Amino acid sequence: MFLELIGTVFAGLAFAGVVMLLNKLTGGRLPRWAAPVAAGVGMIAMTITSEYSWYNRTKDQLPNALTVVQEVESRAFYRPWTYAVPFVDRFAAIDTVSVRTNESVPDQRLVDLYFFGRWAPVSMVPVAVNCAENSRANLADGAEFSADGELLNAQWFKATGSDPVIKATCEV
Repeated sequence: MFLELIGTVFAGLAFAGVVMLLNKLTGGRLPRWAAPVAAGVGMIAMTITSEYSWYNRTKDQLPNALTVVQEVESRAFYRPWTYAVPFVDRFAAIDTVSVRTNESVPDQRLVDLYFFGRWAPVSMVPVAVNCAENSRANLADGAEFSADGELLNAQWFKATGSDPVIKATCEV
């Protein structure tokens, strides 16, 4: 966040500097407000560029074991350009290396689901997936395992259609 702030300030200075140089080369024919307006345009352009490139930069830095399963696009009235071209500000990924199975319940798998958000810390939730019943359960809600490995007190969510978390976990 701090580095983006520094980059935004330098973009404003660079845009203002270019306009000041053009003003010098044209013999002072540009209006006095041109440099501050150019600085503002540069800062806004840098901020928009940073917002739109965050997802790709973050996804490219993920280890190969993490598979993105869902993206959440953002639109906001105070950013009207996002209605034309929305950007991804949150996404979820599963750790394919963490997928675990139990021989006593072969249709169930346990996986770590990671949530990434712009300006938010990464959070991880263990999830149980039942491939045969097309359902999943969040294990952070107080679910426990019995002595034979069966899941107790789980709140199962039955997916209607294709759930990306279930699909990606069952394909591993």
